[in-house]
Amino acid sequence: MCIQCVYGEAMEIEAEIKKWGNSLALRLSGAMAEVPDFSVGTKVCVSISKDGLVIKKAVKESKKLNLPYSEKSLLRGLNPETVHADELAILSEAESGS
Repeated sequence: MCIQCVYGEAMEIEAEIKKWGNSLALRLSGAMAEVPDFSVGTKVCVSISKDGLVIKKAVKESKKLNLPYSEKSLLRGLNPETVHADELAILSEAESGS
């Protein structure tokens, strides 16, 4: 028997854990797959506690920016004179919070 309870935007469904080979399995069917838009190959993050499991879509890693210059190339040839280190501002007591 499957019971569905709707709480605002969340839905709670009673399901049964089954045996799958030597493991336990929970089948994601119907609303359990459709509402979070899970499909074959969807990467998920599973939080585990003594109370149970929470399954969420994995957060996609941000792609590395392909910038036109590397840090190494931007710093090439710099020394204390060429970066004008002698011209750095000195903070006043009011600015530094002292």
